[in-house]
Amino acid sequence: MPFKSFIDYLLLEKNYSRLTVKAYQQDLENFKTFINAEYETEDIQNVNYPQIRQWIVSLVDKNISNRSINRKVSSLNTYYKYLLKVGDIKTNPLVKHKALKTSKKVQIPFSETEISMVLDELHFEDDFEGIRNKLIIELFYSTGIRRIELVDLKITSVDFNTKTLKVLGKRNKERIIPLIKPVLNTLIKYIKKRSELTNIQDNHNLFLTKNGVKIYETLVYRIIIEYFSIASSKVKKSPHILRHSFATHLLNQGADLNAVKELLGHSSLAATQVYTHNSIAELKKVHVNAHPRSKK
Repeated sequence: MPFKSFIDYLLLEKNYSRLTVKAYQQDLENFKTFINAEYETEDIQNVNYPQIRQWIVSLVDKNISNRSINRKVSSLNTYYKYLLKVGDIKTNPLVKHKALKTSKKVQIPFSETEISMVLDELHFEDDFEGIRNKLIIELFYSTGIRRIELVDLKITSVDFNTKTLKVLGKRNKERIIPLIKPVLNTLIKYIKKRSELTNIQDNHNLFLTKNGVKIYETLVYRIIIEYFSIASSKVKKSPHILRHSFATHLLNQGADLNAVKELLGHSSLAATQVYTHNSIAELKKVHVNAHPRSKK
């Protein structure tokens, strides 16, 4: 495996997910291909910053977004930091690099009305797929979990006695999330339908396809698009927008920021604060409507 020691470091010491590590490896492979084509060498340990800069320029010329370029350079930077740590290089060629400027992406959450329309007004078939799809939407909105976290849920992740869900998040960090009554009711229905499948090939994973195998991320994404395309005209419809809606609606209702941070599985409060712009807008509306001097 190319970059084996670095990959092992990311997996075993940094506890990065295999999906993240795969992205790092792909970025390094792409850089090595560029260096080989431009400078006739595959030795990326001993490149200089002008060579890296040339790679960045080539990415810009391909109309790759600054955000994506920054992510690729970040992968390279992590690799050089690792080489520095183990003593394979003496200086990091990216030590003085400044990231390309990016515009702030404002994620617009679904409104409470749009969520209610999907869960309360749209028709879900009373079969395995219909109940599964409804449960997926309910779980995203009521727990704020990530798409990969939902895909990796096990049957044993659900504790009906304590009414909680055990989630394994980034860097194998475990968190416990309370489950509300409507979700528990749908879970009971889903597990019954799941048990009636005659071709189960994966006994441990909670969410399966109709063929009895572990559900996959693109199918989850398609399920969200399918239902929310009916209820919402927003351009962006995804599991992450449901996670964003979960956090925003909790904050709008006065939830403590630290509590929301724990529910989302964020390692720092700064990561959670990106969800506060909508609740600030809500506060402004309340302030204007309620303050006795606002109508002057």
